[in-house]
Amino acid sequence: MKLKQQNKDFYKYFRFIITPVVFSGFYLLAFLVDPYRPWGDFFNRSIYRIIGEWIFVLLFCWILTEISLSVARKLDKKIPWVTYPLGRFIIQLSIQIVSTIVLLYFYLRVSFLIFEGDSKISDIDELAIRQVFVVSMLLSILISFIYTGNFFLQKWKGAMLEAAELNLKAAEFQHIALEAQLQSLKAQLDPHFMFNNFSTLSALITEDQLLAQHFLENLSRVYRYMIINLNKNIIAVEEEIEFAKAYFYLIKIRLGDNVKMEINVSDEVLKKGIPPITLQLLLENAIKHNMACRTKPLFISICMDGEEHLVISNSLQRLNYNIPSTHMGLKNIESRYKLLSDQTLEIIETDNQFIVKLPLLQI
Repeated sequence: MKLKQQNKDFYKYFRFIITPVVFSGFYLLAFLVDPYRPWGDFFNRSIYRIIGEWIFVLLFCWILTEISLSVARKLDKKIPWVTYPLGRFIIQLSIQIVSTIVLLYFYLRVSFLIFEGDSKISDIDELAIRQVFVVSMLLSILISFIYTGNFFLQKWKGAMLEAAELNLKAAEFQHIALEAQLQSLKAQLDPHFMFNNFSTLSALITEDQLLAQHFLENLSRVYRYMIINLNKNIIAVEEEIEFAKAYFYLIKIRLGDNVKMEINVSDEVLKKGIPPITLQLLLENAIKHNMACRTKPLFISICMDGEEHLVISNSLQRLNYNIPSTHMGLKNIESRYKLLSDQTLEIIETDNQFIVKLPLLQI
């Protein structure tokens, strides 16, 4: 939008800048084309005649400018330079030649009518007509050259700005990815998390070796998933849910029926994508900030809102004591969505539920 506004501003003021330049160029080119003309007699005429000629030439230069700009702008929509460069050059040059001939014809007729009285165009030397045509043609090409030069300059500036924005976005995403890795590593190395899981594993080895084996398999699956998928931008919902099941299995072994999870997602939604480790962060938040006991179990639900959102909700039953929280998990998820799409997650908190709606992305 900013680039379009700059183009509009350029076109708005361009004619006021270029018309005096074309006017000066008209006499300069006329001198260069025919330096042997008695130019010294130019100022021997009356001041009114000189000023009248200047006004008439200035009007001619203004019309020539408007025609050249109009042709270029119309062709920009029909035959862009970027798509058809050779065809655009040939067509624009042909139109400029024809329009310059027509304009020059009317210009000469009117100028003779005003300044020469009964004289006719046929009375003018053929060489002089050719010289005027060459001058007019060169001016028309000069106008188009400046206009087209500005067009490519704006395109180049736009490409540079877009590249800079992409680089900035990549840097931001890298920062957020590193932040996600840090948070995940913190979760992996959290002494409580490690102690709880290894304590549970140790107890299971003594009590139920088969269950201990399943617990160890899920524990290794959780760590392997975190390590492998941390650098990915988007992961299939199906893979993320399988990871969530393994992660919840560890929680379920420790907390038993104090926590329950329900998953209801269609095959179509399973093929969509979300940022990796998202469900783990949300499950971790639910367990960390809510009470879970036999009389009042914590319910966690993973379902869908049509085929556009994956909805993760948990029963809201706050702990009696406050656990310090930086909300980095939710902030990290929000930041990744901002970089991956125009969609944002929706967070809803009611009297008895905490709900997060994750937009589904195309893989």
